[in-house]
Amino acid sequence: MRSSNPVFSRRGFSRDTGYAGFNAAPQAGATTANPYAGTNPYAQGGGNPYAQGGNPYAQDQQAATQAPPQYASQSRPMTMDDVVMRTGLTLGTVIVGATVGWLFLTEKLGFALGAGLVAMVLGFVQSFKRKPSPPLILAYAALEGVFLGALSGYINDLPKLSGAPMQAVLGTMAVFVAMLVAYKTRIVRVTARFTRFVMIATLGFVLLSLVNVMFMLFGGGDGLGFRSGGLGILFGVVGVVLGALFLALDFKQVEDGIAYGAPREESWLAAFGLTVTLVWIYTEMLRLISILRGD
Repeated sequence: MRSSNPVFSRRGFSRDTGYAGFNAAPQAGATTANPYAGTNPYAQGGGNPYAQGGNPYAQDQQAATQAPPQYASQSRPMTMDDVVMRTGLTLGTVIVGATVGWLFLTEKLGFALGAGLVAMVLGFVQSFKRKPSPPLILAYAALEGVFLGALSGYINDLPKLSGAPMQAVLGTMAVFVAMLVAYKTRIVRVTARFTRFVMIATLGFVLLSLVNVMFMLFGGGDGLGFRSGGLGILFGVVGVVLGALFLALDFKQVEDGIAYGAPREESWLAAFGLTVTLVWIYTEMLRLISILRGD
């Protein structure tokens, strides 16, 4: 399982081989059809960085003894409980950081912005690491929380936007629940085409956002107008929708990681991906609410 940076890395998207073969034949030894056959990092054979001649995460002891020495001590594959616990810990760290930012840094947005930039750097570092680093993930969560808390507190103090952060939280929770239901009922199906569409659309969204920022910095005003008025509302809706679609990719990561015996430590990457996506949805939701309420 690769890390879940919202732009550069998703389950089923490989820096080396591109998009996974969702409809390929299962690998040898698989008991169910493997949608990532050929490029699944947990499949046996080429492409599995954890297996040499056998599956080190197999349930039977004989297969487990074939694992390389550095992975032989792996206690068990990750489970849903692992993902829930790590996600709860990571989101809890975001909430603690947000509380600190809200209470102490609302009037010091410069410091909070610095925390947000450091959090972004840490997020990119984890995204390109091959293995999860819990301290790095928790540091990202804490600093991201500080930034979001200070920003939310500042917005909440504006007369026209009082209560907007709470509305954004409720909106983020609603998006999460709606996408989870849509994914579990297979209304939304994560395929190679779906993944490709989301990645391309997100890349375009990010590039337009960067261009808009450049125009704001060097041209003054509101740049290209993507953050105000009717165009800003449309852009905000697109941002929320893309965040929701990334939640489906996160759910697919978790589902495949459990089904194909990802190591327990990979649950940290699942938690990291879900946290990044939920932070994205919250910020876009907060921006959209700010525009709609006329500030």
